[in-house]
Amino acid sequence: MKSHFIKSVPAASLIGFVLAWPGLANAEDYYRQTRAYRLEPESDPPRYVRNLSRTQFEQFREIDWLDVGLDFRTRYEYRENDLRPTPTSNTSSTDFRADPDNLWLLRTRAYVGVHDILDPLRFAIEFQDSRSYNGLYERSESDVNEFELIQGYAELYFKDLLGHNRPLSIRAGRQSLELLDRRLIGNNQFRNTTNNFEGFRIRFGKKQNDWDLDTFAFQPVERLKYDFDRPDEHNWIYGGVLSLRQWSDFITIQPYFLGRKVNGDPFNPANSTAITDQDIYAPGLRIYGLIGDSGFDFDADLNKQFGRRGAVRSGKQVMEQHDALAYGIELGYSLDHDWKPRFSVFYGYGTGDKSTGDAINNRFDAFYGFNQPWSRNDYFSWDNIHAPKGRIEFTPYKDVKIDTAYSAYWLQSETDGFRRANLRDRNGESGSFIGHEFDIRMQHKLNPYVDWSLSYARFEPGDFTRSFNNVSTGPFTDRASNFFYLEVSLNAFGDGKIN
Repeated sequence: MKSHFIKSVPAASLIGFVLAWPGLANAEDYYRQTRAYRLEPESDPPRYVRNLSRTQFEQFREIDWLDVGLDFRTRYEYRENDLRPTPTSNTSSTDFRADPDNLWLLRTRAYVGVHDILDPLRFAIEFQDSRSYNGLYERSESDVNEFELIQGYAELYFKDLLGHNRPLSIRAGRQSLELLDRRLIGNNQFRNTTNNFEGFRIRFGKKQNDWDLDTFAFQPVERLKYDFDRPDEHNWIYGGVLSLRQWSDFITIQPYFLGRKVNGDPFNPANSTAITDQDIYAPGLRIYGLIGDSGFDFDADLNKQFGRRGAVRSGKQVMEQHDALAYGIELGYSLDHDWKPRFSVFYGYGTGDKSTGDAINNRFDAFYGFNQPWSRNDYFSWDNIHAPKGRIEFTPYKDVKIDTAYSAYWLQSETDGFRRANLRDRNGESGSFIGHEFDIRMQHKLNPYVDWSLSYARFEPGDFTRSFNNVSTGPFTDRASNFFYLEVSLNAFGDGKIN
């Protein structure tokens, strides 16, 4: 068990309370990763980045103040009967991709970060070039973002300001980040382009400490396919995550708060969509860990949202009450076997809007979450959904991982829609069963510089989805969707392990 000592500090403020937490000067590493499927946040710096002293270049063994990264990924995708509308669709549910698509996605990233040598000043820059080829349909901002700065920030890093090995860091500029279980704030590693933000991030402590407090205020960055990206000046997200790890061998506790403030201008003709005012508050609690030595693990997240949200009615903006709820829980079991099998069950829930005429918006705001844990086809997010899932993961050979799952999806509110497919029956007469999905994936680390993966997913539409089928003009929503991809990643600096 870990040993701790108590250092008392007057708790006159939130910071005072945090500083008084037990274990202030304990340098032990308390951080434990979640075992839940694809819920572990991206590291900082990103996983492809290496410290120059730990690369294959022996002449740089003493340069431990410089982080570098150069990563190239290409993915071939085959999609048949894709339910996602084309980028040109707006309110029409008939603008689907009727023919199979064979798409090549290319993504190149480069990173440079300087730390320690100029302390307390640190900085990092990261560039990314995202392109697509051979597609039948209009290129989307999810696939294309050419020659873009996705991170460029300066940081003041005070290593021991809050106690031994407990830093205070202040970052300003363009940043990408992932918080909690990535369901609300994620940079979306699977997608060819990246979520990022401009603003400020202040962190009290670091993840290796027994506690840390991560606070931020950001404007989301709007991705422009061929022009330099810009921050969304209408939109601010802000909040904080307090991580408590005193008992991290068994449980990590993360109370958090997120907020969104949108200063809308719905009648500005320059806006392609009606941007309405929003004030959304989203407190939540995430906990994860192990159940003793039983082999069981768990990861649970609960979020309640309230506030106000604008809607355009009869030529004017009216403010509706925002009242939404979401939660997700995964329970896993790992066997003591050479193949390291893990079996897990998951259930996710997010509210949808109950009625369009009651002046209350119940659709959960999923902020900027990572959708792959919901659906390999990328059809679902954390709103208007009931989603049970079962999954098996195992490692049959060294450096080879396989996982497979079965998922089913229902609407939480039959009068709200299947948002990512742009399907909605406002009368609620089309049922609630959206469909079910089978997926399987294999990952292989070929050598320290090359990783590749292979995946297949099949989505069978349910009664709700089939009800929108039009046999003559489309959408052809009674057909199963097939999604296959082959992905190869190259890292110029290897896996960071010195032979």
